[in-house]
Amino acid sequence: MSNDMSLKGIKSVLFVCMGNICRSPSAEAVFRHKAKEQGLSLFIDSAGTLGAHAKERPDHRSLKAGEARGYSFDGIKARKLTVADFDKFDLILAMDDDNLVNMNNVSPKALQYKNQLFLNFATELEEQQVPDPYYGGAKGFDYVLDLIEAASDGLISQIK
Repeated sequence: MSNDMSLKGIKSVLFVCMGNICRSPSAEAVFRHKAKEQGLSLFIDSAGTLGAHAKERPDHRSLKAGEARGYSFDGIKARKLTVADFDKFDLILAMDDDNLVNMNNVSPKALQYKNQLFLNFATELEEQQVPDPYYGGAKGFDYVLDLIEAASDGLISQIK
């Protein structure tokens, strides 16, 4: 699914990073908020390509940065990406190239058209990947939110 393809029929979006505790739950929270503001009724979730943090709440630094901007992380818990996700979701968005490769390794070949980089929708940005803020300082979490907000706005404008 390239960016020039219509996304108007999209009903569900899955955000994917590695551990599902920083980037993808932030994307889920931001996109859920922005979609609701625009009156879009979508099923929105997040998952990780690794299951090491399954059932954990998002990283406290992601929560702090996101909540400071008014985003709710209610009900968000880490889980591992499954093969069933590729049937269940219309659009599956990776935070970076490594996770896109991992997604394509799990995804049935016939459904790989659903897999894309999230920042493909942030057309005004040079950045193509959402960097993992886990090992950095607080500024990294704010930068991740800046990227996610830009890509969320771009994606919503294409779905509308």
